[in-house]
Amino acid sequence: MKPLRLAALTACSALALTWFVSAQTLDTPTTQSTPAWVSNALQSTLAILSAIPEPADDPLLDSSGNVVLDSSGRPQSDPNESFHQVKPQEFDPAHTNLVQAAWLNGIGCPTNAVTFDGSSTTPYTDSACPTGDPKDQHNEGLLMVKTGPTANVAAAVAELKKVKGITLTELGYDIRKSGGTGASPLGSHCGAGAPRFDVVTQDGVTHFIGCNSPPVPPTGASTGWVRLRWSPATAFPPIVGPVERIQIVFDEGQDTGPDFFGAAILDNIDVNGMLVGHGATDAN
Repeated sequence: MKPLRLAALTACSALALTWFVSAQTLDTPTTQSTPAWVSNALQSTLAILSAIPEPADDPLLDSSGNVVLDSSGRPQSDPNESFHQVKPQEFDPAHTNLVQAAWLNGIGCPTNAVTFDGSSTTPYTDSACPTGDPKDQHNEGLLMVKTGPTANVAAAVAELKKVKGITLTELGYDIRKSGGTGASPLGSHCGAGAPRFDVVTQDGVTHFIGCNSPPVPPTGASTGWVRLRWSPATAFPPIVGPVERIQIVFDEGQDTGPDFFGAAILDNIDVNGMLVGHGATDAN
């Protein structure tokens, strides 16, 4: 069993007592300069990874449409399948009903959309997102919400599918926010620890990229959206090996600034330049 899996099971067994503890017992290297938000996020991350199963890859099909099995009788992963899905989920072990993650129509960053003045339509693209997911036909956005206090053991989560084994060159998303930077208090929450990328590499190390930690200059901005992109070298600790899993986690509530909003709308989730801006719109 990998150290990460063992640590995750241990964390989950004492979840209520260890939501906010130091990172000394976990796989992620720690030093005296470890940011406080990283220490706070570690047990949360391990419990979430343990509670939410890793998504299965789409199987490889033969010319007749049958699933190809390996020597152990398990479905083989399709080698031609690449990152193409972001699956929203909730981590809420006590059923507090204070978190939600969902793709919703009409709330995304519009690319190649239209507006209507009552008689005719006009093409409309937000300047922050000149490129988008070509498969998004309904301007979907990813809503992530945590109502109430951060200390509540619950999180909105989104799992990125078909990322195992890849080498990262870029991670990012568009966030619905005014002010031109992720640090602005206007619009969606963009804190040090949420929404954040949790990246597990195949050596069992967990890496973090927070929305505002490290802060990065936006690659696009408008009055309503900011496009943020990170190099894997800026993660804590830097990402250098092949990936095992990637999640987006939102676990900061309405007691966390600079906005005290407890919610974010994301779009165009970026992995190595591939954008995903749509998903199943079947929120409960």
